[in-house]
Amino acid sequence: MLIPRMKIFVFFMMTAALSACSHDKKIYNSSCNDGREFKRVTLANLADSLSFYNDKFVEVAGLYRQDKVSSVLIGEKNKNAILVEFSNECPLYLTGTRIGFFDYDNNDGQLTPANNKTVILRGEVIYHANQKLNTPKASISHISYVEL
Repeated sequence: MLIPRMKIFVFFMMTAALSACSHDKKIYNSSCNDGREFKRVTLANLADSLSFYNDKFVEVAGLYRQDKVSSVLIGEKNKNAILVEFSNECPLYLTGTRIGFFDYDNNDGQLTPANNKTVILRGEVIYHANQKLNTPKASISHISYVEL
């Protein structure tokens, strides 16, 4: 009798653990890039091939850093930075709600709680060939998907 009860308990605990993990993920979407194909690429690969990805739509992951002036996606060991340029043309809302990515009222008057977290973004790559030294040589704009 004990073994069947133990199996039920283990199954319940595994189900609870899996469902808890899936609720932690937050996805913000915009319909501004509907119908576009996004090439999944690593930040290192993107940084190495900026001219190739210029004007292309990509999905890329990295460490998101923001302040009141700028947002940037950073690769491992603070390498491969790319600017993140959000647009009013692509309003981002938390899936299933009308809570916006920049909705200060739902974030206690603070920036979106994505700072210093790994995120996945979808948007268009813009290559800045003549960028100043020590500044990102590209940006990802028209962001239509943010996964925290």
